[in-house]
Amino acid sequence: MKTILTILVAIGMLATLGTLFAGMLGLAKGDGTGERSNLLMRWRVVLQGITLLLFALLLAISRG
Repeated sequence: MKTILTILVAIGMLATLGTLFAGMLGLAKGDGTGERSNLLMRWRVVLQGITLLLFALLLAISRG
């Protein structure tokens, strides 16, 4: 279980980082009205929250 959670946390961190960079590049390019960048930043927050929950679960399991 710990191994699966560790892998999921790592995947979540990479997904969050990728979404962050994609949103930042969109903002830097100035593509359109920024709706796509705004959507990507919302997804970043969601992915970050999921990753933090998985990390907290991993810590709880590791201590128990």
